[in-house]
Amino acid sequence: MGPMPLPIAQTTRPEAAAWYAARFLNNTLLQWAGLLAFLLVTFIVGRVVSFVLDRAGRWSGGRARGRALGLVLGSFSRPAAMLVFAGGLCLVERLGIVNLDFGPDRDLTAFWRQVAATIAAIAVGWAVYRLVDVLELFLSAWTSRTRTQLDDQLVPLVRKSLRVFVVIIAALFIAQNIYGWSISSLLAGLGLGGLAFALAAQDALKNLFGSLTIFADRPFQLGDWVRIGEHEGIIEEVGFRSTRLRTFPGHLVTIPNAKVADTAVENVSRRPSVRRVLNVTVTYDTPPEKMARAVEVLREMLAARREHFPPDRPGEVHFNDFNAASLNIIVYYWFTPADYWQSLAFAHAFNMELLRRYNEEGIEFAFPTQTLYLKQDSAFAISGGGAGGGADRPGP
Repeated sequence: MGPMPLPIAQTTRPEAAAWYAARFLNNTLLQWAGLLAFLLVTFIVGRVVSFVLDRAGRWSGGRARGRALGLVLGSFSRPAAMLVFAGGLCLVERLGIVNLDFGPDRDLTAFWRQVAATIAAIAVGWAVYRLVDVLELFLSAWTSRTRTQLDDQLVPLVRKSLRVFVVIIAALFIAQNIYGWSISSLLAGLGLGGLAFALAAQDALKNLFGSLTIFADRPFQLGDWVRIGEHEGIIEEVGFRSTRLRTFPGHLVTIPNAKVADTAVENVSRRPSVRRVLNVTVTYDTPPEKMARAVEVLREMLAARREHFPPDRPGEVHFNDFNAASLNIIVYYWFTPADYWQSLAFAHAFNMELLRRYNEEGIEFAFPTQTLYLKQDSAFAISGGGAGGGADRPGP
């Protein structure tokens, strides 16, 4: 008789065990599957925590007094997912699931711990990075109580500076405490190249100190009408490097802060009043009585509008000059408030009344004229003969 067949259980058991006993990169598929499942669960838990914090932050931010708490919870929402994931990686290493081997002397445990610590450090740094928004909220509330608007522009600059500082500190912490890099050697290397960097970035440093000068002196604030050199317009933004000015034709001019600090800045918006110089010209044939009346009409008009002038500057009217084609009356007044469009409306009403009253008084405005006097020569006669002859010509 031939050999008897093996039992079915004995023949199928090695085949059933082969699927997880198979090795991939020197590790069994069961190890890889367990690692993937654990990381997936950790990722899902992190997303759930992030979702809960985000919802709680939005709910708190919608309340009148819960905006700060809402920003704090919102700042932790996304970094919390990374932090939970890093904790899952640490737990995987503690449970021994990560005992993977890629060959002789190539254990991943040390590398795994570095990865987990790096993700955790990045999550904490990201949370602090986003918490800067909470500080911005309090700074904005403080600057809103000041009279100048330049403080409002300082808030985003402080926010950007703090965020750059957080990124640098997080990078240095990861390099020194997790990967064991020598920060002192790195800083020494930066010190050797610092001179070359400073020479290359001297214009940027000038602009930085120029921005500090602007914030210290406050020659203008956002929305002011200024003249900086050959440029005139409205201040839109003040940054670390440059100041942006919107000209009246609508062009955006970016001026380096170093130039702003070294140039005379004329702040038109801070004038207490709008001065106007008006030359009223009347004809030369105006008699002295009407000339006096012309001056008196202007003074009456200014007196009727004294509420628009500063108390110490009620306006001035004088017959000041004999022009080439007219008699000149000069008018000074200082309109308040110092609003350009209101001053134009005031000038329009003033001119209309002046035109009407001068017409009623019979006072004529002068315009450029020239009078030409033509001198006629006296007639003279020529005595003597006809053509070709003369009185002195002797006869035949």
